[in-house]
Amino acid sequence: MNTASEPRYAAIKRHIRQNIENGSWPVHFQVPSENQLAQEFGVSRMTARRALSELTDERVLMRSQGLGTFVAEPVPAGSLLEVRNIADEISARGHSYSNRILLAQHCMANAEVARALEVPEQAKVFHTIIVHCDNGVPIQWEERFTNPALAPEYLQQDFAHTTPNAYLSRVAPLTEADTTVEAISAEASIAYALEIATGDACLQVWRRTKSSAGTVSFARLVHPGKRYRLGAQLRF
Repeated sequence: MNTASEPRYAAIKRHIRQNIENGSWPVHFQVPSENQLAQEFGVSRMTARRALSELTDERVLMRSQGLGTFVAEPVPAGSLLEVRNIADEISARGHSYSNRILLAQHCMANAEVARALEVPEQAKVFHTIIVHCDNGVPIQWEERFTNPALAPEYLQQDFAHTTPNAYLSRVAPLTEADTTVEAISAEASIAYALEIATGDACLQVWRRTKSSAGTVSFARLVHPGKRYRLGAQLRF
């Protein structure tokens, strides 16, 4: 990499990232202070502060008032190629899963939902909205429409102790999933539920799942952009 014309704050950021990526500075490690970085790199405190502030905004670092700046835990990642239970994703990280159930009711399918679920317009379907949390922090707003013919006891489930994904995978095993991902700005109601600012960048996933008997559910999943990422690995 040619670093001859690299700004000094960028050099400090690169130095910090390299130490994190090579394992020298593990999660929760306290990074050098502004004064220490300024002295080490021969720059002003303002330059060192900019490097730390940008890495904090990027969720690489976290600041604790009065204590210092520390290496943050990695942003949770989901997969584009798998339909995983978010509670399992969170537990696999050693974190605590919880949720808030905002809505659980019957409704009549509008044209979009009817088309997605392959049912007649105005057919009765199940409608839920649930916010999923990682260590108490909201990381996914889930709105789901479910086909009663394939999951008739859906609304009878205790979603405080299970998730729609876990239940549907049990009663209507997945054979196919259509997924679309897009970037959006958070609308007010979703921003409030996710505890972010209206207009904040979010990752939105539209997902339709099918079993051998037909289309099971149609879901809209919204993640705060700074708290979640999606990835995929392909092997050939």
